[in-house]
Amino acid sequence: MRMTLAVHPRQYTIHSFSPNAQLPSEVFAEEVYFIGRTEEGLTVVVSSELELDSLEQETHWCCLEVLGPLGFSMTGILSKISGTLADVQISIFALSTFDTDYILVKKNCLQSAVAALKKAGYKIIESNEAP
Repeated sequence: MRMTLAVHPRQYTIHSFSPNAQLPSEVFAEEVYFIGRTEEGLTVVVSSELELDSLEQETHWCCLEVLGPLGFSMTGILSKISGTLADVQISIFALSTFDTDYILVKKNCLQSAVAALKKAGYKIIESNEAP
């Protein structure tokens, strides 16, 4: 089976908060958002259109979504994608949901990432609105 990835048209920002921070309600109204909390901190990924008062932030991330759903018995999907990108010196920020995986790459690396993935046999669906 040939794996397909879709490029999201929006850019995302990765925010860092203290672990006990209260997030603004606007985060939960976003179409797509990710939240991870540990003892060390709270990480939030949202559209760059939403400005948040975070401790630190990393801007200009583009998202590649592995089109699923992916069963839990499927192995090595994220490993193969991240390995393909590591081979061409592209750093990633990976996120997973119950159904699929998301790979964020910096905007200035998006075209190189797409080219490397296509060369490796992945099908890429690029939105006309992609940055």
